[in-house]
Amino acid sequence: MAIDCITSIPMMPQPPTQETTKEQEQQQPLVFDASVLRHQLHIPSQFIWPDEEKACLDEPELFVPFIDLGGFLSGDPVAATEASRLAGEACQKHGFFLVVNHGIDQRLICDAHLYMEHFFGLPLSQKQRAQRKPGEHCGYASSFTGRFSSKLPWKETLSFQYSADKNSSPALVKDYLCSKMGKEFEQFGKVYQDYCDAMSNLSLGIMELLGMSLGVGRACFREFFEENSSIMRLNYYPPCQKPDLTLGTGPHCDPTSLTILHQDQVGGLQVCVDNEWHSIKPDLNAFVVNVGDTFMALSNGRYKSCLHRAVVNSQTTRKSLAFFLCPRSDKVVSPPCELVDNLSPRLYPDFTWPMLLEFTQKHYRADMKTLEAFANWLRKSN
Repeated sequence: MAIDCITSIPMMPQPPTQETTKEQEQQQPLVFDASVLRHQLHIPSQFIWPDEEKACLDEPELFVPFIDLGGFLSGDPVAATEASRLAGEACQKHGFFLVVNHGIDQRLICDAHLYMEHFFGLPLSQKQRAQRKPGEHCGYASSFTGRFSSKLPWKETLSFQYSADKNSSPALVKDYLCSKMGKEFEQFGKVYQDYCDAMSNLSLGIMELLGMSLGVGRACFREFFEENSSIMRLNYYPPCQKPDLTLGTGPHCDPTSLTILHQDQVGGLQVCVDNEWHSIKPDLNAFVVNVGDTFMALSNGRYKSCLHRAVVNSQTTRKSLAFFLCPRSDKVVSPPCELVDNLSPRLYPDFTWPMLLEFTQKHYRADMKTLEAFANWLRKSN
C-alpha cells in the first residue's frame, strides 16, 4: 500500500537465452504487461526479491479485532466507547483492525470491484492512456519499472486524487478518470467518486473513535481530516508462476494517515507483528483499517504504523481497493497538546502531508523506516 511513482517503457523483454547475462537482462527495456507475464515460467530478475525478504505464502493468521460500527453509527454511547477501546488497543499493538456494520452499500463495493476488473482487463495500450507521469502519484502504473530497477512489485495499480475540500469540485474523481480514459468511462468515474465519498465519511467516523481512545475527544481528529485530500488506489495482482520469488508489494509502512482496504476473497495481505509475519484473512463484509506514518506522528508515536506486505499466487488474480486518508495540504501535522508532556516529549517535527509525499516520491522508497528517515531529513533541512 505504499505511495510511489513510476514511468513505463513500452516494450516487453523477451525471455533471456542461455547466452543472455544478468547484466544484459537488466539493461533491456521493461514494462509489466500482466497478460504476458502471468503465464511465463521465467521471472525477469528485476522482480526477484532477495532471499531475506522473500515471503512464505502460508503464514499463520493474525488475530485482528472485528469492530462493530453499527451501534456507534446509530449514536449509542456505550457502543462508541467499546469500539474506541478495541480500536485503541489494536493501534497500540500493531495498528490493524477490521470494521463491520460500517454502513457502506454492498452494491457500491461490488461495483467498485467489477469496474476494477474491467479496467485491468483492458489491453496495456488502453490502460496507458492514464499512464502516471514522472513525479506524480496519480494514474496507471505497471509495477514501478521506470523508477526502480530491482525488487519490483508484481502488480498493476490505478491511483487518483480525492478531495473533501468544500472549494474542490464535487466530481473531481469522475472528471479526472474521464479526462484520461474518455467520456465512455463516465459511469466508471461516477462509481469511484461515490466510493471515495463513502470512504471519506467512514474515515471521519473512525477518526472520532481514535480521538476518543487517545483522550483528545471525538471532534479533534475528525475536524483535522474533515476537508481531507486523499488518494484512492485500485490494486491488481495477477498470478505469478514463481510466486515464492517475488512480492505483490514489498514490506513497508503506509506514509499516509489511515488506510481503509477492501480485499477480495483471494487473500495475500501479511502483517509483521513482534518480528513475525502473519496473514489477515479476507472478509467481504469487513474493511481492513490500518494506521499510517502521518497519523503515527499526529499521535506522537502512541499509535503504530505497522509493517505489511502483499504476496501473490500462481493461479488466481488478487484485487483490493485502498483508500488512503490524508489531511488537506495546508494542515500542519502536530500532535494535540494532550499527547505531549515530560514523559512523552515530541518525537517528530511539524510537517505537512505534501512534504512527506514529496519525500517518498523524490528522495526515499517507502519502507518500514520512512517516518524516521523523513524526520531526520527535515531536521537536517532546517
